[in-house]
Amino acid sequence: MSCDRVGNLLLVKFSAQGAGDVCVFLPASIVFWLLQHLPANQDPNLQPPPAPPQITQLDWDNPHVPHAFTVNCKVLPGKISMTFNLDRKPDLTVVLDRSNVEMMRQVMHAYSQELIDLDA
Repeated sequence: MSCDRVGNLLLVKFSAQGAGDVCVFLPASIVFWLLQHLPANQDPNLQPPPAPPQITQLDWDNPHVPHAFTVNCKVLPGKISMTFNLDRKPDLTVVLDRSNVEMMRQVMHAYSQELIDLDA
């Protein structure tokens, strides 16, 4: 993940098994909603996920990166399914295991100091 200079967007890059990386712009409102609803990990034996993909200036400059309007989350056994409603592409669904959910929560929490919560 990477934060824009203004503090209203995170660029999130998902790395999928057997597929290419996918980038999505998440508005701060979705980030703060996720932070309120994603529980912190309680398992001290949770293994860390693989290293995330690198975000470069090319990712920020890519005119084809969609913006998410909404996210719908479903809790599955040991996983969370997240479906993002996007502005110019079909909906994107990602399934994150517990270690990836925790990493996402921690990174979003770290960026929350740089983001502006316009809904607060």
